Amino acid sequence: MRIIAGKFKGRTISTPKGLTTRPPTGRVKTALFNIINPLLPDAVVIDLFSGSGSLGIEAISRGARFCYFAEQDHDAISCLERNIRTLGITKSCRVWIGDIFEHLHWWLDEVLWEVNLVFIDPPFKTVAEWNWQQVQKNLFTPLARKLSNDGLIILRCHRNISLPSALEPLYVQQRRDYGKMSLIFMGLEHPEEQNHANKHSRRKEKSI
Repeated sequence: MRIIAGKFKGRTISTPKGLTTRPPTGRVKTALFNIINPLLPDAVVIDLFSGSGSLGIEAISRGARFCYFAEQDHDAISCLERNIRTLGITKSCRVWIGDIFEHLHWWLDEVLWEVNLVFIDPPFKTVAEWNWQQVQKNLFTPLARKLSNDGLIILRCHRNISLPSALEPLYVQQRRDYGKMSLIFMGLEHPEEQNHANKHSRRKEKSI
């Protein structure tokens, strides 16, 4: 797998063999980063279920300041740590190893900055089995406390997954479907408030 853009454009990153982790295709990854590109300069990123680090490393390549990676699969962790060393970005990363639902509360105590982007990319089968009340309590609510006002949490899942419209204090702002998979964008702003702000901004630009 290759890095698409930024200072490491064209560099290859290693990925584990087998089906334990499935990084997004180049098409989906390109579409994702086109959407979030304005948030990347100097961003603080969390990459959960990171696998070999494809998303977090792409973010660093495009200007993110720091990325926290979280993974528990041993083969994926070996690839992730190798990729970090090969690219020389050890000072821009922290790797959390273990069960994300058990340890996220404690891991987040280490994060002293507001977080601008969170990638959540678990195996599709895992998401299909989620209890959303528990996931909200152990995953989304702790992340929301660290998220900047304009920050985004992006979940990659199978297209047939239905999310609650609100995982308070987060709201689903948009959903993009690509073949059998979806990218779901969540943030602290309600979609109607976000649309109102965008319309107001456009009116202000026209009046200038």
